[in-house]
Amino acid sequence: MDMFVAGILLVGVIASIGFAITANFVGLWFQAFVSGAPVSLMSIVGMSLRKVPPKLMVNALITVRKAGLKEITSADLETHYLAGGRVSDVVKAVIAADKANIKLDWRRATAIDLAGRDVFDAVKTSVNPKVIDCPSNSAMISAVAKNGIELLVRARVTVRTNIAQLVGGATEETIIARVGEGIVNAIGSAESHYDVLMNPQAISEAVLAKGLDAQTAFEILSIDIADINVGSNVGAGLQSEQALADMKVAQAKAEGRKAMAVALEQEHKAKLVEAESRIPLAIAAAFEKGQLGVMDYNMIKNYQADTRMKMAFSLDREKN
Repeated sequence: MDMFVAGILLVGVIASIGFAITANFVGLWFQAFVSGAPVSLMSIVGMSLRKVPPKLMVNALITVRKAGLKEITSADLETHYLAGGRVSDVVKAVIAADKANIKLDWRRATAIDLAGRDVFDAVKTSVNPKVIDCPSNSAMISAVAKNGIELLVRARVTVRTNIAQLVGGATEETIIARVGEGIVNAIGSAESHYDVLMNPQAISEAVLAKGLDAQTAFEILSIDIADINVGSNVGAGLQSEQALADMKVAQAKAEGRKAMAVALEQEHKAKLVEAESRIPLAIAAAFEKGQLGVMDYNMIKNYQADTRMKMAFSLDREKN
């Protein structure tokens, strides 16, 4: 008898659990049916067996049906979930794009989401363009006009998402880098910094005409110069540094010529000493050959003494 009661209790518990599960599935099936997005009961059970949350799938399907997107099926939703996608965000993005007349089908939206991009935020940026500071921090872009004056510039770039280039397109950092490069080139082409200060919009137009948004995930709508300041006179500083460098080069060359002159003087002195050292030998040889007599030798000595005395007198006059 006890075994019979235990069996009945077990069957009751199993029946209660089965009824609760079935009631949940039936409830989702009925919700989908009355919402105009019918899903078979077996499909709902299959979702549960595949570890896919049936409630999320049913609610997403009801949302797209109410939005008039009949081409999206429950299988599409389930496939994207199993691929690791964010179903709710993609559904919101597709609906928002459809209401804003932006071309965005389910396949492209899921690809953008699986690529790691926020597809819903991309659609919002397409509808409401955003502003990017260039540079992104509190610094300023430094550029030098042809007259050598430095200008410090900060720009604001208005962009909207280019859905077609969102997968594989360059990000905001590329836009900032390209705009900064364009501003530097435009200012560098100006004859004077006064031209830039008088018409900053010309710089914006020149940069915008370069097509800097090519192969990026954004379309540039406008480039506005938010702030522009005059910096240092870079040209004068460079000229000063060049003059100093030229002076050092000239000094180095002069020192080289001086060293060569000193070396040449020492060489001549050495040759003179060498020549003077040969005089006694020549005198001795002249004596041996009878070419020089004693009287002649004494005369030479007198000339030498007289020359030394005159040189000593001249040195004394120069000192006095």
